[in-house]
Amino acid sequence: MITIFGATGDLSHRKLFPSLFHLYQQDNLDQHVAIIGIGRRDYSNDEFRKQVKASIQAHVKDTKHLDQFMEHVFYFKHDVSDEQSYDELLQFSNQLDSEFGLEGNRLFYLAMAPNFFGVVTDYLKSSGLTKTRGFKRLVIEKPFGSDLASAEKLNKQIRKSFKEEEIYRIDHYLGKDMVQNIEVLRFANAMFEPLWNNKYISNIQVTSSEVLGVEDRGGYYETSGALKDMVQNHMLQMVALLAMEPPISLNSADIRAEKVKVLKSLHPLGAEDVRTNFVRGQYGEGEINGQSVVGYREEDRVADDSDTPTFVSGKVMIDNFRWAGVPFYIRTGKRMKRKSIQVVVEFKEVPMNLYYEKDKHLDSNLLVINIQPNEGVSLHLNAKKNVQGIETEPVQLSYSMSAQDKMNTVDAYENLLFDCLKGDATNFTHWEELKSTWKFVDAIQEEWDQVIPEFPNYKSGTNGPLDSELLLSRDGFHWWDDIH
Repeated sequence: MITIFGATGDLSHRKLFPSLFHLYQQDNLDQHVAIIGIGRRDYSNDEFRKQVKASIQAHVKDTKHLDQFMEHVFYFKHDVSDEQSYDELLQFSNQLDSEFGLEGNRLFYLAMAPNFFGVVTDYLKSSGLTKTRGFKRLVIEKPFGSDLASAEKLNKQIRKSFKEEEIYRIDHYLGKDMVQNIEVLRFANAMFEPLWNNKYISNIQVTSSEVLGVEDRGGYYETSGALKDMVQNHMLQMVALLAMEPPISLNSADIRAEKVKVLKSLHPLGAEDVRTNFVRGQYGEGEINGQSVVGYREEDRVADDSDTPTFVSGKVMIDNFRWAGVPFYIRTGKRMKRKSIQVVVEFKEVPMNLYYEKDKHLDSNLLVINIQPNEGVSLHLNAKKNVQGIETEPVQLSYSMSAQDKMNTVDAYENLLFDCLKGDATNFTHWEELKSTWKFVDAIQEEWDQVIPEFPNYKSGTNGPLDSELLLSRDGFHWWDDIH
């Protein structure tokens, strides 16, 4: 039984139902499945199915077996704040359980406003919906709290109804194929592990940039900004994957344990650390693809004097034996020059450059992991030019996901839903990870709250504020903006 709270919302129609249908198509969901869509709107079963079917047709090219899949989809009108409504939901769930032979297995997906998370889980328990002979699992979208204190309060409330191992906190970045490939590249290739440390790596850059502005999410974004919307989860999760020690197995508990060690090793931030090593920005008006666009403060549901950052870059240090002295530079922003999610590992220069020429240095050796949009991996080396003499030139060894591969790739949500149904929590956020990232981000926010920023400080269509460039140049580095 898959019960989706918020089934009439945008996330459900764009991601969840198309992903579930694709799982059904691939025989990863069999005939013993029932999906209940929960919503407040007064829809009939047929009306809801018609909408879901249209959404799937809009997002999935091959719709073979769609009619069979729709027979497993049901609508249930429900007020999440009404305790009696859960009793009715229990009866409906038991009916479908018997009809489809579900053996009491129940997955609850909360695709809704976070202020309802605690209310829903309380009522799920008090109504008896969580008292089942099969498994019970809870999937929660971000944000999980707005700071460490609120996250702890929410976690304590949810834990009254679900054990930690039954809670699946979604970070959709962890469902992306190339993010999951970071572990494979590191631990399945003998050539990288001896080099993956402070002896050979000078710095690592993690960038997630968007061309889009806040679109219709101005109201939400005003309460989060880039720091809480991106850094607290996506960016620090990628840092953890890049920096973790090899786990003793691919068991989710072993992988999570190594990620937690990294996040607990993040260098504690004092006020001076935040001022020196972190940059915030907010986009002003500018040009994107030849079109004029407004600044953040002119967007819908955004305050005229908003101090919400739409850009954050920072220098993250990890206090452990492997990474001492190696900066991890993170950067994320909206209305930037191009859309890209990318990791660049820059290796140290050779001890003595035999090929040095006046006013010319060897290019840096780089390992580039392109997560989006051009999924692939490239290694940047130096080689002799095909001319007389010893002049060198940079060469690139690359793997790029082919068009056929891309046709066969799945959405991040499809990966994560499948993992959850299998009970594999590897690519979900554990409470210990969440606690460490909130502690880190709270220190930044606390310092930023003391000073009113001069916003806007970067034009739309650029790579962010000048201070972000200076952040690296002070250390003798630069952002690899146009590397592929």
